[in-house]
Amino acid sequence: MTQLKRKAFAAAGGEREKAIRRLLEDQVPIFFFFNNIISFLERENIPIHLPKKSVGPVNIIVGSHVWIEDPGLAWIDGEVVKISGEEVHVQTTNGKTVVAKIANVFPKDTEAPPGGVDDMTKLSYLHEPGVLNNLAMRYELNEIYTYTGNILIAVNPFQRLPHLYDTHMMEQYKGAGFGELSPHVFAIAEVAYRAMINEGKSNSILVSGESGAGKTETTKMLMRYLAYLGGRSGVEGRTVEQQVLESNPVLEAFGNAKTLRNNNSSRFGKFVELQFDKSGRISGAAVRTYLLERSRVCQISDPERNYHCFYMLCAAPPEEREKFKLGDPKSFHYLNQSKCYKLDGVDDTEEYLATRRAMDVVGISEEEQDAIFRVVAAILHLGNVEFAKGKEIDSSVLKDDKSRFHLDATAELLRCDAKSLEDALIKRVMVTPEEVITRTLDPDSATGSRDALAKTIYSRLFDWLVDKINNSIGQDPNSKTIIGVLDIYGFESFKINSFEQFCINFTNEKLQQHFNQHVFKMEQEDYTKEEINWSYIEFVDNKDVLELIEKKPGGVIALLDEACMFPKSTHETFAQKLYQTFKNSKRFTKPKLSRTSFAISHYAGEVTYQADLFLDKNKDYVVAEHQDLLIASSDTFVAGLFPRLAEETSSKTKFSSIGSRFKLQLQSLMETLNSTEPHYIRCVKPNNVLKPAIFENVNVIQQLRCGGVLEAIRISCAGYPTKRTFYEFLNRFGVLAPEVLEGNYDDKVACRMLLDKIGLKGYELGKTKVFLRAGQMAELDARRAEVLGNAARKIQMQIRTYIAQKEFRTLRGAAIILQSNCRGKLACNLYEEMRRQAAAVKIEKSFRRHVARESYLRTRHSTITVQTALRGMVARNEFRFRKQMKAATIIQARLRSHLAYSYYKKLQKAALASQCGWRSRVARKELRTLKMAARDTGALREAKDKLEKRVEELTWRLQLEKRQRTDLEEAKAQEYAKQQEALQAMRLQVEEANAAVIREREAARKAIEEAPPVIKETPVLVEDTEKINSLTSELEALKASLQSERQAAEDLRKAFSEAEARNSELATELENATRKADQLHESVQRLEEKLSNSESEIQVLRQQALAISPTSRTMTTRSKTMLLPRTPDNGNLLNGETKTTPDMALAVREPESEEKPQKYLNEKQQENQDLLVKCISQNLGYAGGKPVAACVIYKSLLHWRSFEVERTNVFDRIIQTIASAIEVPDNNEVLAYWLSNSATLLLLLQRTLKATGAASLTPQRRRTSSASLFGRMSQGLRASPQSAGAGLSFLNRQGVTKLDDLRQVEAKYPALLFKQQLTAFLEKIYGMIRDNLKKEISPLLGLCIQAPRTSRASLVKGRAQANAVAQQALIAHWQSIRKSLNAYLSLMKANKAPPFLVRKVFTQIFSFINVQLFNRHKDFSVMKLCSLLLRRECCSFSNGEYVKAGLAELEQWCTEATDEYAGSAWDELRHIRQAVGFLVIHQKPKKTLDEITRELCPVLSIQQLYRISTMYWDDKYGTHSVSSDVIANMRVMMTEDSNNAVSSSFLLDDDSSIPFTVEDISKSMQQVDVNDIEPPQLIRENSGFGFLLTRKEGSASSASTLLLRLPILLLPLSSASVPSTQLFHCDSVPSSTQSLRAQLRINVIAPSGERYPSQAHLPSPPPLNSSGPQPGPNPSLPTGPSIKKLVTTSETCFDGDAIKTGLLYTSALSRPSPRPPIGFPSV
Repeated sequence: MTQLKRKAFAAAGGEREKAIRRLLEDQVPIFFFFNNIISFLERENIPIHLPKKSVGPVNIIVGSHVWIEDPGLAWIDGEVVKISGEEVHVQTTNGKTVVAKIANVFPKDTEAPPGGVDDMTKLSYLHEPGVLNNLAMRYELNEIYTYTGNILIAVNPFQRLPHLYDTHMMEQYKGAGFGELSPHVFAIAEVAYRAMINEGKSNSILVSGESGAGKTETTKMLMRYLAYLGGRSGVEGRTVEQQVLESNPVLEAFGNAKTLRNNNSSRFGKFVELQFDKSGRISGAAVRTYLLERSRVCQISDPERNYHCFYMLCAAPPEEREKFKLGDPKSFHYLNQSKCYKLDGVDDTEEYLATRRAMDVVGISEEEQDAIFRVVAAILHLGNVEFAKGKEIDSSVLKDDKSRFHLDATAELLRCDAKSLEDALIKRVMVTPEEVITRTLDPDSATGSRDALAKTIYSRLFDWLVDKINNSIGQDPNSKTIIGVLDIYGFESFKINSFEQFCINFTNEKLQQHFNQHVFKMEQEDYTKEEINWSYIEFVDNKDVLELIEKKPGGVIALLDEACMFPKSTHETFAQKLYQTFKNSKRFTKPKLSRTSFAISHYAGEVTYQADLFLDKNKDYVVAEHQDLLIASSDTFVAGLFPRLAEETSSKTKFSSIGSRFKLQLQSLMETLNSTEPHYIRCVKPNNVLKPAIFENVNVIQQLRCGGVLEAIRISCAGYPTKRTFYEFLNRFGVLAPEVLEGNYDDKVACRMLLDKIGLKGYELGKTKVFLRAGQMAELDARRAEVLGNAARKIQMQIRTYIAQKEFRTLRGAAIILQSNCRGKLACNLYEEMRRQAAAVKIEKSFRRHVARESYLRTRHSTITVQTALRGMVARNEFRFRKQMKAATIIQARLRSHLAYSYYKKLQKAALASQCGWRSRVARKELRTLKMAARDTGALREAKDKLEKRVEELTWRLQLEKRQRTDLEEAKAQEYAKQQEALQAMRLQVEEANAAVIREREAARKAIEEAPPVIKETPVLVEDTEKINSLTSELEALKASLQSERQAAEDLRKAFSEAEARNSELATELENATRKADQLHESVQRLEEKLSNSESEIQVLRQQALAISPTSRTMTTRSKTMLLPRTPDNGNLLNGETKTTPDMALAVREPESEEKPQKYLNEKQQENQDLLVKCISQNLGYAGGKPVAACVIYKSLLHWRSFEVERTNVFDRIIQTIASAIEVPDNNEVLAYWLSNSATLLLLLQRTLKATGAASLTPQRRRTSSASLFGRMSQGLRASPQSAGAGLSFLNRQGVTKLDDLRQVEAKYPALLFKQQLTAFLEKIYGMIRDNLKKEISPLLGLCIQAPRTSRASLVKGRAQANAVAQQALIAHWQSIRKSLNAYLSLMKANKAPPFLVRKVFTQIFSFINVQLFNRHKDFSVMKLCSLLLRRECCSFSNGEYVKAGLAELEQWCTEATDEYAGSAWDELRHIRQAVGFLVIHQKPKKTLDEITRELCPVLSIQQLYRISTMYWDDKYGTHSVSSDVIANMRVMMTEDSNNAVSSSFLLDDDSSIPFTVEDISKSMQQVDVNDIEPPQLIRENSGFGFLLTRKEGSASSASTLLLRLPILLLPLSSASVPSTQLFHCDSVPSSTQSLRAQLRINVIAPSGERYPSQAHLPSPPPLNSSGPQPGPNPSLPTGPSIKKLVTTSETCFDGDAIKTGLLYTSALSRPSPRPPIGFPSV
């Protein structure tokens, strides 16, 4: 103990000390104190060394907690305070002290779980108070089902619990083993069904209990679950199981009624037999009923009701009631005997309609339904027929007109004669050998006759309904197995017990005998299974009671039948006969104060029966008058209820005993039950007020006794009532032998050593359990309590010592502190005085400092003012100097820039000259090579040359005519404009001359008038006259000039009109020429199509020629050049020509020559597709973070124009390649690779493809009819220079920039289908990756759930090494999950998967983890369902801490993965996070419901919180769950939710859908640039994939390539002279690419066929977008009108792309003459 004390208190902290002090001060009983101490020592891993003192076999000692009988509560718990011999004094929990015998006191298990156990065989003390307390605790938590072995006890909750019976719950129990899940009625049905399927044996389920215990509802749930398991379609669209289920409302309507104990009490027994075929499907069914309570039809007591059908019919629709002449139920005698007409919460109108619908389902026709309710209405009218005394003695007549009305209504409804009905009620016919006597009945006898008729009709109607239901459902004669559900009345004992109670209790005695035998058999099977030594167990059998009742002869039923056979027998004689027969029976007694009563001691207690009505109720006969009346009914239905007997007798009645018939039915039932495997469900009614949350102990214990549950417990106690597994036994009683736990023994060996040490006798050790006799568990508990008590006292002693020492140290410390305070006070006073002196000195110092500072500041201000002025002057001087320096620097920079620019221009010009020279040399070399290859092409070349020459001549002539017409029109327009301007100028001159003459005349006139009279002539007058004459002559000259000008204008007008006429004629000729040109153009196109086939053949011949020619070696060395065959589809022409004669060129080709080129092209295209498919079937990897395969597929399809064709198989081949690659679903590497490729390719397709009709909105490369060489040339010749410039500018914009940018194309159906298939494969690959990850982490989640159990198992034995291993194992499984997540994340990153898809994967995975941990994780290793809400052991404090630690690992992973890949995955765990947070918080009882729902667990529903709160248990600190008020509030809210039709399921659902669309991918993924992707090595060197090669020279190189490919129209020298060389500029590119030049090697073919080498250098014109001159011809070239030369040129691309060979036309001069300018043709 010294070592224990040192270790315990060395580990104790301040909080633990306070807790221990509080326990000691409150004087907590030693057991509770010790339990807390032991828990504390176990948490701190402190070993406990207990004394080895042995104790005597004492069961009850002072301080023991026991159960004692209480008259009000049945049993009450308390603590033993004193033992006096055989008496014990018990202090009960209500504060009373009770004295009882020690034999009547039962021990209480203080360590029982607060929520009870789900199987009462697990109770430590299996006795009556323990069973009752366990049921009460579970009922308080709404756990209404509890097992007792394989017997299910169902306590009626008196409220709806929809979440217990929904489809989800059925799915949970389907396939689950017995005991894996919480107790449930579905579990019993599942066991019966599985036993039938697996063993091929019929099963039965016996549901019993008193009225109101819930038997009917339980039966419905059983049949519903069995229908769920074995449902199958039946005849006429109605399923068999649906008919069976719908038969319940029909039978309830006609066989159930309200009683004192139940609003829907079954007044008959029912056995439903479900037949199954070999596959386990329901193939037929049958319903058998027993002992309908016929007397209720005529007689009821207040506040009970008659059968439901009467009230339903009275609440039927008005037209129905009018047809049956019905009204208020209060107006009918059979219904108004009680004041209860309606039931709370039940609408009889709705019930009537529901019953009608149920009748439709079970196969009752409309006519039969009307007949049924007509009979019911007739019974109600028959009850209102009353009788009065007649005129004669012992006669009777109808009482009044009201009775007559109801009699007529009854006759009308039964379709019989009213007079005959009246006679049948009030008269009897007696047949004697001599005569037939008719006698009348008195009013009382007539009333009895009326009631007998009503009961007979109703009984026959009920039997007909049962037969009809059985016939409608149908039975399977081939069925070998059945499952029977027995809904039988429970044991009844009232103040007044009649014949019905006798039959009911007789039935329960039979069933109890069967139950006892079954329980005894199960107990023996358990012993045999565990292989223990056992002997025969005796139990009380009720065989003597059954013989008392049914023995023949001499039994009660036999004596009753004998009494009924004698007319003079009365109930008194029958009672006396019983007294004499059974006077020596222990089970039969006679009450002292009664002469007609007798008592029988049943298994559930003694019941006293009144024999007054036994004889009448046992007689089952039909009055002959009644039978004859109803047989004669015109209604076949009514007549069918009373069929004629096979043998008619002359007696007035046909006697039949109800008791004998019931005994035969019961015997048949027992034979059926004995042939099946039984399963028992005992229904219990917790209270008599039929309200929820009320548990009456006395009422429940009485039902347990009547139901045989306590009898089963007694049978179990007769053998080995206490059974514990080895682990549980060692965990509880290991403290009695610590050395056994410290040793490394097997569990079974350790248990045997522990029991041998204690000296216990009579126990048995099985395979997995310890079996103890009755009382041995209490003895072990007493020894354990004594050992723990001794240890606790020693621990208390040491703790009190420690506390006393601590208090002493505290007092001593307080004294020291007091002394310190006193000394400190004195020091403070001294310090205050010193502080005052220091303050005075400081004040003086501050004042002197202030004076000195004022003086200093004045001096400083003056100094700063002077310095500011001086510094400003210096700064301005510096600024002026820097400004001058900056200007000089700018001037120098401009000058140097000009010099450098000039030098650069010189270098650029020199470089261009050098490049042109070098390229010219290369072009000449290439031309020589091509010339050598062209010599071998043959006759086809000549034919092609002649044909092309003819086409070119026609095209050239047309172009010349167009240009001449255009020039003529322009000349005419200019000449006309000049003539108009001259005419206008002349008119202005004439007008000015006229104005001058007029002014002169006016001036002369004024001068003459103003002049004085002239006496003599003067020379001035002569001068004036001469001036006038000169002006006149000048005027005349001007007039003549004007006249000539007018004549010239008139001539011009005539010339203009003539020019217009000529223009109209030329326009007509132009239109004709244009029409001819179009016809020629169409002819050219047809010729091109024919030439394309010939050119394909030429290409093949050329390759063969190159293979054998000397120049083939030179051609093969050019690895970066290739020949691209041009076809009509892509707008190009094939290389190579063969000379043929014109006749051969124009001749019709043979079919073979037309098929070979096309076949070659198809084979070439097929080879390219095969190579592409072979390439993408390999792992091509990634380049620049982009998947290579997706980019190669996209560029290839775009280049081949596969998206724009109507039919192709390349898409199917690509899809098949992807499908074959992902055939192995477990290869995550391949799945991730294709996930990245398919997502990228789908993104490219989404941004490229568009629907038909929108093609004109985006720029596209279109294929036109003039896409060939001839078409391009003719189009260029017809186009104007402006159009040519526009075309080049477009090429500049497209060529200089990225030529392969994403562009939208008009997709056809195959492309759109390919996009949809690719989308489906992307979703499939995503789902496969997600499901693979789920499969990988599912076992790890199972290990996570199992880890706490394993760790707790190892912690019990107290081994340090096992503890460390268990602690490490707790977190290892979570780390494994984290490793799996990291592995998948690394895999996704390595395969460049889009982060958007990665986030979606992990978001769904975390949602899956949340659902699995929260409610539905199935551990396949142990086949147990583990979750927070379905098993109580998972809802503990330690499990919460463990799961919280695991969630921390997942949170750390989310942090490391970043939001780019984790996204909102952590938020998906919100349910389990809040649930775990709720488990591990302290002080739960102090939390309110508002705090829980708003702050702690806002996401969890009320049902989930209620489930966690009720199932929570603290296995670590022993704390409690939330308060009872919070639980009650939760129940109220759950009830409101269930009333509001809100789903009350507390489980979560897993979402496995695809969480994204194509639009989401398009929005979330970045733009993919496919231009800089290097093609794979497999297709890099293939000529068909040259378009995939990367252009390394940039945009300038692309521009130069385009420029070098432009066809150029050249004009050679005259044919009379030797061809010379001219230089041309043809690169009209922006200034950034003007440094590029192209030199072309030209072969000029003379008329004689000689070839002359020449060069053409193309000088660079200004850019097209500038205002300079447009591209045109070089003025130094000679011109001519006709085309006579055909020149072949080779356009060479120096960027390594390709060599394209085309045709270049030129013209020669037949004579020197000027020609109009010709520009470059457009492309």
